[in-house]
Amino acid sequence: MAAEERSKAFYERAVKRLPGGVNSPVRAYQAVGRTPRFIQSAKGAHITDVDGNEMIDYVCSWGPGILGHANPKVVEKVKAACDEGLTFGAPTEREVEMAELLAELVPSMEVSRLVSSGTEATMSAIRVARGFTRRDKIIKFRGCYHGHSDGLLVKAGSAALTTSVPDSAGVPADYTKNTLVAEYNNKESVKALFEANPKEIAAIIVEPVAANMGVVPPKDDFLAFLREITTQYGALLIFDEVITGFRLALGGAQEYFGIKPDLSTFGKIIGGGMPVGAYGGREDIMRMVSPDGPVYQAGTLSGNPIATAAGLSTLRILKEDTSIYERLEKKTAKIADAVRQAAGNKVCVNQIGSLMSIFFTGEEVVDFDSAMTADVKAYAAYFGHMLDHGIYVAPSQFEAMFVSDAHTEEDITKTIAVMQQWF
Repeated sequence: MAAEERSKAFYERAVKRLPGGVNSPVRAYQAVGRTPRFIQSAKGAHITDVDGNEMIDYVCSWGPGILGHANPKVVEKVKAACDEGLTFGAPTEREVEMAELLAELVPSMEVSRLVSSGTEATMSAIRVARGFTRRDKIIKFRGCYHGHSDGLLVKAGSAALTTSVPDSAGVPADYTKNTLVAEYNNKESVKALFEANPKEIAAIIVEPVAANMGVVPPKDDFLAFLREITTQYGALLIFDEVITGFRLALGGAQEYFGIKPDLSTFGKIIGGGMPVGAYGGREDIMRMVSPDGPVYQAGTLSGNPIATAAGLSTLRILKEDTSIYERLEKKTAKIADAVRQAAGNKVCVNQIGSLMSIFFTGEEVVDFDSAMTADVKAYAAYFGHMLDHGIYVAPSQFEAMFVSDAHTEEDITKTIAVMQQWF
């Protein structure tokens, strides 16, 4: 790889004016002991930094890039939308089209509300669940990340794990007293919370595939159990599909696993690379949202015309060619199988669809505790090897590896070769 002088220079400037020199913690590369790469451009499955280093990208902007970077059809729609104006703060046709398309692709999304981020979507869905049930408590799972709103930063995943700050400073205890924490893939922990709070729990919120403590798929009947126990106790089931939405299947994880939640949240792919989120679900629940009902939520840029142009274009491409999911599965499984063969029991490789994680542990990773057995120093060394050989993977043990439709056989072959060198 070429030198990193310009990235280092930008970082020196950045740390003077930005916390950690970045606008999202994991980008700082602190967990891997390197200087973050400043990106100049990206096309297809490749990303290029300001020093001219071109890399095969498996971060994919943390998930949105399922089609690859700068897909020509999506870019064309965005450019055309820009010519019409950037934002109006008023209803547009594309907002209606997006809501209609969501209802078509994801059967649980009878009524939806567009927002500007996944954090905003999950925060709002929980508010609706509380308003609908007239209950205050929610259950989340240790290691699952649902954005940075105050009530959800309890035993969170994502960069909070990397920086060893699972509970954020600045969050009053009163904000989290109604957040109950269960263990992912552990039915008994959920049962105990419902038995102790039988009429107080408004909802369970879960990543149907945990992807912020690394990728951890659900056990065979875990999601079905969550559906049953929430129904039994009159609580709602919220699927946080910010990562899994439109990635595991066109209808998200709920289509993939055949489980219908009461509410769902989306982000990343739904924006096609632009800032978009959405929450929605059963009509009787969503009619609680203002102006139809008493649950208030608003956003100046919600459903803005540029973001909806990118999102609609992306979702329509996925709808027109659903074979993309089979291609993604094959590519990702090929990488996963190659790593297992090369590394043996030195690592645990979790893979489902186009999501994958290599945990540097000999244990099977099925929950938070087993994920925490991973050797983060070994991952940091592995990350450095990959980066130095032109492969851009997540700068954290506890993030997912994303494969896009733009990754070619040549990209996959090179990636496997570099990985095998390491193991």
